[in-house]
Amino acid sequence: MKKAIFPANAAKPLAPYTPAIEAGGFVFLSGQIALDEHGDLHTTDIATETRKVMENIGNLLKAAGLGYEHLVKVTIFLSDMAHYAAVNEVYGGYFGEVPPAREAVAVKGLPRGVNVEISGIAARG
Repeated sequence: MKKAIFPANAAKPLAPYTPAIEAGGFVFLSGQIALDEHGDLHTTDIATETRKVMENIGNLLKAAGLGYEHLVKVTIFLSDMAHYAAVNEVYGGYFGEVPPAREAVAVKGLPRGVNVEISGIAARG
């Protein structure tokens, strides 16, 4: 059985998907971009954009009763690998000594022309 998670103060999904789904003790987070609850993008620079993406991930985790420490797997999609170091600098600040497993890949394009999108899997317990 699966449970849909819709955090308060979040933008409505841009397509037919659920922001997060809980199933089997895991929470699967849909890709997050730097979109706020009003539908505005925060893309003035890659650090600002990454912070907003991580805030959105935090809101999803909070709505599920979890925190960043529950993330076990993350995928980072970048518009250009030139953003890799700057994204890592911001992203790394959200984790302690044991960050989640992850990969970071450059893709041809991302929704709304953003530079970074991050999805993840969190585990209870």
